[in-house]
Amino acid sequence: MSNLLVVDVGNTNVVLGIYRGEELAGSWRLATARERTADEYGILTKQLIGDVAGTLDGAIVSSVVPPLNRAFAWMIEQRFGVEALFVEPGVKTGIAIHVDNPQEVGADRIVNSVAAFSKYGGPCIVVDFGTAINFDVVSARGEYLGGVLAPGIGISAEALFSRAARLFRVEIKDPGKIIGTNTMQSLQSGLYYGYADMVDGIVERIKGVVGEKARVIATGGQAPLIARASRHIEVIDEFLTLEGLRIVWERSHALKQPSASGTRAAPAQISATAARKPRT
Repeated sequence: MSNLLVVDVGNTNVVLGIYRGEELAGSWRLATARERTADEYGILTKQLIGDVAGTLDGAIVSSVVPPLNRAFAWMIEQRFGVEALFVEPGVKTGIAIHVDNPQEVGADRIVNSVAAFSKYGGPCIVVDFGTAINFDVVSARGEYLGGVLAPGIGISAEALFSRAARLFRVEIKDPGKIIGTNTMQSLQSGLYYGYADMVDGIVERIKGVVGEKARVIATGGQAPLIARASRHIEVIDEFLTLEGLRIVWERSHALKQPSASGTRAAPAQISATAARKPRT
């Protein structure tokens, strides 16, 4: 049973997890800060994980913040003694990517799709509530078909508050009624129901293409909140991205193992490259 560190580097948060075999032993979240050094991330990670990690057999990272890739690669090698595999073009994920330019697709979107199809089958739609809201579509045959990107509820709210002098920040939550009787309720109604209906509207259009039977899985920080008002979200899977990372690591790792005949898989089957340590 292997010990695996999984890291999802997002624009707002970095989510860390430790898997023992297929079991998630623990997960932690910290704010994404581009100005932090590899040493700072290393100290924070060690403090958060503590003794849970034990001796690691591997590490895998999905990142949508390229400036931090070298810092995390260096930190993982120095603090944990393993070389990090980054989900990037060339890594064998087990999912065919049917888009115009596969290199444009964020690593988080790919690992979410891998996990969703593995756990729930296809066709399926993944709605990831983060800095942006990602809608990712997987066919009945497990092919990544593309998706939709929309501004996240948090950045939309911040844009509104910063540009409208008489409006103020409010907690994003269900106000309990659609028609607000004061400014706070009106803002909450617009944000909460507006985003719930936006999600449902986009999902309905996607289902019109891939079929009404497509399962809808939500993940990300705002998923539990918005899902309560959604007509289409069926499953909330908090650790979908981490699970996808585990699956991709296992598939990549399996290609390097000796086959039943005692020979290794052909090197051409995998061209994954781990990020190298920064030059000094």
